[in-house]
Amino acid sequence: MPRITIHPHPALCPEGSSFEARSGSFLCDALLKNGIALEHACEKSCACSTCHVIVLEGFDALDPAEEDEEDQIDRAWGLAPHSRLACQVVLRQTDLVLELPLYTVNLAREKT
Repeated sequence: MPRITIHPHPALCPEGSSFEARSGSFLCDALLKNGIALEHACEKSCACSTCHVIVLEGFDALDPAEEDEEDQIDRAWGLAPHSRLACQVVLRQTDLVLELPLYTVNLAREKT
C-alpha cells in the first residue's frame, strides 16, 4: 500500500496529512476517503482541472497522463512540471508526496 503525504494547505489540511491508500485506486478517491476535501467539479470525469495536485515525490512512478488529462491540466491554476489531475492518477506501490494548490479555476466552492 502506498503512503500518500500531503503538505499543509491552509483550507484543506492545515496540519498536512499522511495515510496509506489502496493500490489500484484513484488518487482523488483516496484523498476524499481520508478527509481531504479536494475539489472535483466534474465528478472525476476529466472534464475540468479542479482536482489539480502537484506531485513532489513519486511522479516518475506514475503512469503517463493520457491526452484528455493533458488537455485539461493546461487550464489548472498554478501549473507545475509535475502537475496531475487526481481523478486520473491510479495509485501503484510507490509513495507520493503532494502539494495542493492554493486556488482552483472555480470561482466558488461548494460546501461539503
